[in-house]
Amino acid sequence: MISQSVSENSRSLLSEDAYQQIKDAISNFLLIPGDRFTESQLSEQLNVSRTPIRQALFRLQQEGFVEVLFRNGWRVLPLDFAQFDALYDFRILIETDAIQRLCDGRSPGGMPKLNPGLQALSEIWLAPKAKRLSEAQQVSQLDEAFHCAIVEAAGNSAIARTHREITEKIRVIRRLDFTRSPRIDTTYDEHAKILRAILNQRADQARMLIKAHIEVSQLEVRKITLHQLESARSRPKISRELAEG
Repeated sequence: MISQSVSENSRSLLSEDAYQQIKDAISNFLLIPGDRFTESQLSEQLNVSRTPIRQALFRLQQEGFVEVLFRNGWRVLPLDFAQFDALYDFRILIETDAIQRLCDGRSPGGMPKLNPGLQALSEIWLAPKAKRLSEAQQVSQLDEAFHCAIVEAAGNSAIARTHREITEKIRVIRRLDFTRSPRIDTTYDEHAKILRAILNQRADQARMLIKAHIEVSQLEVRKITLHQLESARSRPKISRELAEG
């Protein structure tokens, strides 16, 4: 029983690793929309058996990244900007509602200045400029955590869960917002303004700021995505091997 459990755990880890690598390849345009591939090709490039590859691909299919082709392998699905726009609109509704709840003192944490979740955010986003991070991936993760923390601080676990699901779906393009250094400084400045407005219970101002913040990010991401996609298409496919990513 113990050996069987270890074996199952090992397979699960291999599948998770394959899933992350393939998803990263799609996010970084090593596999671009329209690319076709087989499980055998990925198995060879990632140096794992086909079983974890297949498990990973079925997960990615459920999430809308790839589709299986009848007797002909797999294909990376086109980017659906209409769907991304709809998800961004949903984000705005959720986050502005969370801000209203926080400013009204209707969250479990009470008034904003006493809310533990908001206090934790203050340590990051209201810190002196000298303490700001500059590495894109780190700031991207902090940015995602900022928006999730605001929704979670409002105290509705069902809404927070839905917001996390939306966050996961748009992560593939949202992370591109931090590939240009001016956007990192802008994000720090905008988050600080949003947070100060919430802490001072200026609900209308905070709602307006976060709406504008999300909309600008959405436009930047679209521009960068289209540019990177065009650049990726101009490269020979052999230069986009996963093993080189």
